Order: sequence, then C-alpha cells, then structure tokens
Amino acid sequence: MARLEGKRAIVTGAASGIGRASAQLFAAEGASVVCIDLAADGLAETVDSVVAAGGQALGIEASASDEDAIAGAVERCVAEYGGLEIFFANAGITGEMATLLENTADDFRNVLEVNLIGPFVAIKHAARHMQAHGGGSILCTASVAGIRSGAGPVPYSASKAGVINLVQTAAFQLADTSVRVNAICPGLIETGMTKPMFEMARAAGSEKKIGQLNPLKRAGAPDEIAAAALFLASDESSYVNGQAIAVDGGLSSSHPFVPGRMA
Repeated sequence: MARLEGKRAIVTGAASGIGRASAQLFAAEGASVVCIDLAADGLAETVDSVVAAGGQALGIEASASDEDAIAGAVERCVAEYGGLEIFFANAGITGEMATLLENTADDFRNVLEVNLIGPFVAIKHAARHMQAHGGGSILCTASVAGIRSGAGPVPYSASKAGVINLVQTAAFQLADTSVRVNAICPGLIETGMTKPMFEMARAAGSEKKIGQLNPLKRAGAPDEIAAAALFLASDESSYVNGQAIAVDGGLSSSHPFVPGRMA
C-alpha cells in the first residue's frame, strides 16, 4: 500500500526543486496534491508531471506568504479532495548575497515575508482544519543555516532560525490536537535557488569542491529532501513532533575541523 494512500496534501514552492520533487513523490505515494507557487510555467510543469504519472494534482498561482491565498488553498483542497492531512510549507528565497552591514531593512523584510511569514500562515490555516478533523502533519523547510552561522546570508539564516523555533513553538501550541509540526533543515542542495553557485563552480572547474565540508563530500539532490518530507508527512513519523531534522550529508554534526587531523 502507498504510504500516503487517501491523504490530501498542499506543497508550496512546488514549481521546482524540493517542492516539485516532494509534490511528485507525495502523489506517487497516493496523495492528492495542491501545488502552490508564483512561477506559473514551472507550476504547470509540476502539475502536468504528476498527472502524467497517474497522480492527482492541481495548481494555485499564489505567494506562499499571502494569508488569504493560503487560507483559500486550504478551502480548495478540502472542497476538491475532501480534506487535508499534510501541508509542506517549503517555499523560500535566498535574498541578497550581502554582508550584515550591506543589508537593508527591506532586504530583511522581503526574506522574512516568504521564509517565515509563509510557514506561519501555513501552520495557522492548516492546523485550524486538521485539529477539527483528526489531526495531520505540517512540515516546513528550514535550513542548516538556521542551526548555526556560516551557511547563508544574514536575513536568510535568521529567517530559517525563526522557522525552527516556529515549529517547536507550534508543536506545543497545538498540544493534544494530533497535529504534528516539524522542520527539515537541508544542507547544500542543487535547486533553482542554488543553481548560480553550482554553475559558477562548474565554469571554474571546481565542481568537485562542492559539498567538500560535509562527510559525504557532495551536494544533495531535491529527491533526497523529498524522501525526508515523505517520512514526516506519513504515519511512519507519528511520534516525531517539534523537531528540526538536518538532511545535510552530516555538515551540521561537527564544529569546523582540519581534514586529516583529529585534534
């Protein structure tokens, strides 16, 4: 039996990368999926790919931080598919690649709007339905950049730290409702957001250095994050709640060290 058979899911940031891979995997495992993104062409490609593979999906062109749109997406999922058991608040942006002193308040606001307000409205509106209908699983994309410094720009890192605390707080706010809230903290994953960095490395002939700081010595793929999302979305993770799970090749498991030296 498929691991999400009969379940209904919403995925934001579904036009590419982790969101697309997760929407495809959720559908392949039996879920009906509502895909949300502002990138209309990519969104249509994701929906078409799910349907072509025999799954059920529909697309909604909207910002993940638009509260009215997210509330409407929950209502549409319930109307079209009969319920909602899974919400993956995945949409995110990197923001400006600038230093702390170069960043502006607007830089911060733009990143926080998508990366932190988006998960907040997702949790709020998904939980309202789920707690009245037997529970469910809400998951949010955070980042290893939210665990400690050195993995992303300042606004991005701060927003992802906020996501980690948000899921922890939400898990307790939703105590005794059978609604679980967890975060995934990806490491370096090749997606549309990170594509420029990968292309620069390839052009410079330094592709082999990508991911060199983690024990697996490589970058990750969207499918590997989607697999973790599937676990958290499924009943297999029924006792996992309020957690921020790193999927990063081991990067966040250590303080900086010199390779080849143990002390």
